[in-house]
Amino acid sequence: MPQKTPKYRRVLLKLSGEGLMGKREFGYDFAIVNRIAEEIRDVTDMGVQVSVVIGAGNIFRGSMAKEAGMERAGADYMGMLATVINALALQNILETKGVETRVQSAIPIASVCESYIRRRAIRHMEKGRVVIFAAGTGNPFFTTDTAAALRAVEMGCDALMKATQVDGVYSADPKKDPTAERFDTLSYREVLARDLRVMDTSAIVLARENKVPILVFSLHNPGAFGDVVTGGGVFTMIS
Repeated sequence: MPQKTPKYRRVLLKLSGEGLMGKREFGYDFAIVNRIAEEIRDVTDMGVQVSVVIGAGNIFRGSMAKEAGMERAGADYMGMLATVINALALQNILETKGVETRVQSAIPIASVCESYIRRRAIRHMEKGRVVIFAAGTGNPFFTTDTAAALRAVEMGCDALMKATQVDGVYSADPKKDPTAERFDTLSYREVLARDLRVMDTSAIVLARENKVPILVFSLHNPGAFGDVVTGGGVFTMIS
């Protein structure tokens, strides 16, 4: 079969922490992590430059901290450190598959990974390395969605690709509401006006102001990342 032609030169993939744990209650389903790594490898083999931002929901959730009465800033720093653990896990799996990878953390952890430096990250991607951005923006009160939009803009990405639990953007949670309407395309303005909650408001606004399209697809459809990169598959386009 002839190799498909990628539609994008440089992309940022946003992964949820929950997506890494499959049906487990905590941690990793390594069958899923391996499949994600293989899909990233396949996309880099097309010549696409790939960066990644991962959430931390498989290790630490803000709702847990809230229930425990923790202050928000402290809880957010815990979440940021949890994303570093996820980034290191994905890096290790990618490198077993022959994909050269760098982790850059917004919180300096020199003995574990590189600190985030924009120009260095771009250079890594130009050399074909996958760059995983950890620790969110490095600031409390901002989610990894906002970090993903920020890094996509800073890296000059052609698109931000958000892998979720469902195959696009719906008017409501389709797992709870069978009448939820699915959208093939949306404008940034429609997402904000309808309060669709696909990403944080700050992430949508950042993408809108810098004209970075957001493609939302299912993490659980094998091969979906490669399909979306080549303009195929099932996804919702926000632009």
